[in-house]
Amino acid sequence: MPPIQTTDVRRPALIRAFAASLSGTALEWYDFAIYNVAAAVVLGPLFFPSSEPLTATLLAFSTYAVGYLSRPLGGFLFGRLGDQLGRKRVLVTTLLITGIATMLIGLLPTHAAIGGLAGVLLVVLRFAQGVGLGGEWGGAVLLSSEYGDPRQRGFWASAAQIGPPAGNLMANGVLALLGLLLSDEQFMSWGWRVAFLLSAVLVVFGLWIRLKLEETPVFKAIQERGDRPTAPISEVFRTQRRPLLAAVLCRVGPDVLYALFTVFVLTYITTQLGLPRNAGLTAVLIASGLQLFLMPLAGWLSDRVNRRVLYAGAAVCGAVWPFVFFPLVDTGSRLLLVLGIVVGLAFHAFMYGPQAAFISEQFTPRLRYTGSSLAYTLAGVIGGAVAPLVFTALLAAFETWTLVAAYVAVACAVTLLGLYLGRDPVDEEVDQAPSSTLSVDSR
Repeated sequence: MPPIQTTDVRRPALIRAFAASLSGTALEWYDFAIYNVAAAVVLGPLFFPSSEPLTATLLAFSTYAVGYLSRPLGGFLFGRLGDQLGRKRVLVTTLLITGIATMLIGLLPTHAAIGGLAGVLLVVLRFAQGVGLGGEWGGAVLLSSEYGDPRQRGFWASAAQIGPPAGNLMANGVLALLGLLLSDEQFMSWGWRVAFLLSAVLVVFGLWIRLKLEETPVFKAIQERGDRPTAPISEVFRTQRRPLLAAVLCRVGPDVLYALFTVFVLTYITTQLGLPRNAGLTAVLIASGLQLFLMPLAGWLSDRVNRRVLYAGAAVCGAVWPFVFFPLVDTGSRLLLVLGIVVGLAFHAFMYGPQAAFISEQFTPRLRYTGSSLAYTLAGVIGGAVAPLVFTALLAAFETWTLVAAYVAVACAVTLLGLYLGRDPVDEEVDQAPSSTLSVDSR
């Protein structure tokens, strides 16, 4: 059977699926970004009070780590359900889990009101955030990419990739506005809760879009054939080991590079160069704004050239750039700092944009949600979750940026290995559905 043609699919369906994918991942990353900032500023003193401020901050950041460690559980649980029950139903569930957990954090009583139970409840809700995010990404990719022509998968799948910078920008925008409107006392008292409660608006918007969509045509075709897997996790590990390994490894370089240019760089410029933190934050926000356009551009370009070659070229550039970046910023120039971060995150965008399509097409359609979710969450633990800690430890132990840059280069080499083990799209895949299944609910 021939692959789906774009003429079979109504254009509004593609646009709505793209919006549903982007809005959901943007919400989830908004929630994560709001928590990340609050962990350093608010949550420590309010939920983990201590005579030592550093102790309170470390305890707050420990709940930050919980959010990463719980992602694989979400990947295992919802990846399996996505291949058995469908993409849409699972994505509505993950959206609700993350959104409700975030809103409840905004309503939590503090340690002063209920004692140690406040910290316990915060950890539980942070865990729930991570579970929701772990199940979100794989389905968001399929929601947008399975509505269109597989030959345009790079562009449509990039919707899920725009979510992280979009969510980070929204979170920083909300926090900046609250900072302008409220005093420090007001922000510590109740203003921080507003940032969490605003998640409700995004949840309602995301649900409104997702509930209007029908199931993806690809999953409908699998349903009609009676080809849904009964044990997708074990089947992935039994029959898709090389695709899973390729998908995990290809994510390591982009994750580590992103951690360098959005997290560690703030520590480096303040502790090593004496520059204000705001200088780094401004540069990161500028670069994140540009990523909103670069990621879909990279996805679109990967549909027109070999996806693996484009991805690999960006990985090589990402491996080299830190060796250029650190000498630039060591001059103390704020202009060069902005330039360095913009270029670094541009290389990240040209890996991250095509990444969703590359990972999803490693797996057969009937195991695609499970395989993609497992790859995304497992790679996050070994890549982005530990990278800031490794960077900090290397700088503290050797007092030079050289090994930090070398660590990024090794991570990008791991990505190149993943791309080598991976495959290009297979046109003969069962990535099609009868035209009758390609309708969209017109409500």
